[in-house]
Amino acid sequence: MAFEKKSEEATGAKRPKKPKKEKKPAALPPYAPTIQLEELGWIRRPQLTALGKLGITTLRGLLEHYPRRHEDRKRFDHFPNVPDEHSFCLSGTVGKTVFRRFGRMRSFEAEFEETPGSAFSARITLRWFNLFHVQKSVVIGSRLVVHGKVRRRGKRLCMEHPEFEVVTEEDRESIHLDRIVPVHPAGEGISVRLIRGIIHRALSETDWSAWIDPLKQQEADWGTALRNIHFPESLEALEPARRELALRELLGIQTLVTIRRNEARKPRGKAKTSRGNLLARFLKALPFGLTSAQQKAVATIREDMGRAHRMHRLLQGDVGSGKTIVAASAMLTTVESGHRAILMAPTQILAEQHFRNFQHWFDPLGIPVGLLTGARKLNPTSKGKTLPEAKHSGVVIGTHALLHSESALQGAGLVVIDEQHKFGVLQRTQLANSPSAPDVLVMTATPIPRTLAQTIYGDLDLSILDEKPPGRGTLRTAARTSEKLPEIIAFLLDQLEKGRQAYIVYPLIEESGKLEAKAAEAEITSWRERLAPFLCELLHGRMKAEEKKSVMESFLRGKAKVLVTTSVIEVGVDVPNATFLLVENAERFGLAQLHQLRGRIGRGIHTSTCVLIEGSGHPEAMERLTILERTNDGFVVAEEDLRIRGSGDILGTEQSGLPPLRIADLYRDGDLINVASLEASRILSRDPSLIQPHHLPLKLLVKIHETRLNSMGG
Repeated sequence: MAFEKKSEEATGAKRPKKPKKEKKPAALPPYAPTIQLEELGWIRRPQLTALGKLGITTLRGLLEHYPRRHEDRKRFDHFPNVPDEHSFCLSGTVGKTVFRRFGRMRSFEAEFEETPGSAFSARITLRWFNLFHVQKSVVIGSRLVVHGKVRRRGKRLCMEHPEFEVVTEEDRESIHLDRIVPVHPAGEGISVRLIRGIIHRALSETDWSAWIDPLKQQEADWGTALRNIHFPESLEALEPARRELALRELLGIQTLVTIRRNEARKPRGKAKTSRGNLLARFLKALPFGLTSAQQKAVATIREDMGRAHRMHRLLQGDVGSGKTIVAASAMLTTVESGHRAILMAPTQILAEQHFRNFQHWFDPLGIPVGLLTGARKLNPTSKGKTLPEAKHSGVVIGTHALLHSESALQGAGLVVIDEQHKFGVLQRTQLANSPSAPDVLVMTATPIPRTLAQTIYGDLDLSILDEKPPGRGTLRTAARTSEKLPEIIAFLLDQLEKGRQAYIVYPLIEESGKLEAKAAEAEITSWRERLAPFLCELLHGRMKAEEKKSVMESFLRGKAKVLVTTSVIEVGVDVPNATFLLVENAERFGLAQLHQLRGRIGRGIHTSTCVLIEGSGHPEAMERLTILERTNDGFVVAEEDLRIRGSGDILGTEQSGLPPLRIADLYRDGDLINVASLEASRILSRDPSLIQPHHLPLKLLVKIHETRLNSMGG
């Protein structure tokens, strides 16, 4: 370098400086799903680690880390002077702070003022329990923005465990104040404020011209929708942006569902044909006739099984609609065609109940029935016959243990999956992909709204049982507060005196320091005292298999009159003599789950009563429970549950077989599901493998959904 300098001086000429190149954002490949955050170069290592714990490792994942809500920080709510169930976004200053002790519990409290120093300033108390790090941020004189519900605690108005953010004067010119501010989900080692700043910079430095729209298959300004969902100029801009992004998310999911459906309908497998002799003998022996809906379902399933392609069918029916009889009919067709029939149940209790029922039905027909659960191996039938060799037909009932038994699955011609929402889709696929290429019949008693079923079970054909068998008694439901418990106990004792049986359901097995809810183990003693001399037994999911079996047998025989239990009885427990169901802290259950629990009664000829006790004291919770007073229609209940709680909470994304939705809402976006479904079918009809270059973004989007689904075991 020194030599070059002398040379320039000697010649009197200066080497022209190279103009500085403006640093342009790196162009991204189409749909950019694989750009790693560390490649951006400006996110610090601790932040990368913290984002990784949230599952965010790519630029796409970061930009799809959508806000859970937005706060209008151009104007704040006024401090309330009465408690309110609605959330408030307040701006104020911290006055004095104090620590308090309540036994093992310690709390940190801060006096929060709207206008510090004013005699007329409104105040509330901010309170955090056992969160010692809060005191480092919430100090006297600091200005906060807080978000939460205001409740009365003694004579004071309190906001307990509010979300908060410390703001400074510098924030006036920042993304954190005086605008519509996004509040993103945060985690350990990374705050809401820090995530907000990272996403804002990523949005401003991304080259959107390289992002190809999977719906329009052309260069798209994705930046507009993403900027408006994260940092909108107004609240009115949020919904159009959300729907734009939701449509593309649903397109990926509906394409994945359509690919699965097309794959399932490929001609393969063997037709299961029979003359129907076993089925005719079975139906003739039943003490009742099939409903027209059952007859239609049986005929459709037999038609499906008689074809060369594999059957993939969903049998959907409300509690007590007779799905098991339809499944038994399909299993008899399978056995008569020379194949084995498999039925998988989600719990040992339900598997053993099916085992007893199928033994009762199939023993007279000479069909061996085996049971395989985690606690029991394949058992002989009551006639002493062992399970036949794989080359012979027969029936196997089991739980998840079936997934690990090659001998049980050999020769399977039909797999029936009871209560599909309790399993993951990969488990269903594992059974369906057995070497014998069996037909698949999926059953669910969880009524699923049409838009949800179209997405979750889009790869299955649908049969619906919308009639109840005759001879069922009336079922009444009442939502009550705990003050009515003495009257409820008196009514229950009257039912027990008449020879009936009852369930008392709690949300918890044992008491929790974190949740204000009653627990079965803590309440069993009280119920035994209240209902003496009638025998009360305890049943919950943590009991050993033999203990659960003993309790259920006692209840089935009528020795035990009352089961104090949990949601372990939600599916499949069938005791026609049980006519009373009491659910404590019913507000902690979803409506669809309460409807399932309610289905444990009303299965005999007697009038049944379901009492839901609301324990929180919140008017909104009681209003929600009264929906069950007004209707016994599971589909109406499911629609309401979907509206209130969202699709993920109803079924759980792991059980539903859906990748977790980032922004779409299956209740609000029913029209978008239809659009996405039609578009997916149109694209795949022309390009089944998505090999055309302009379909690459969609193929990558489908791959992302598959990866996310597989990573969660769904």
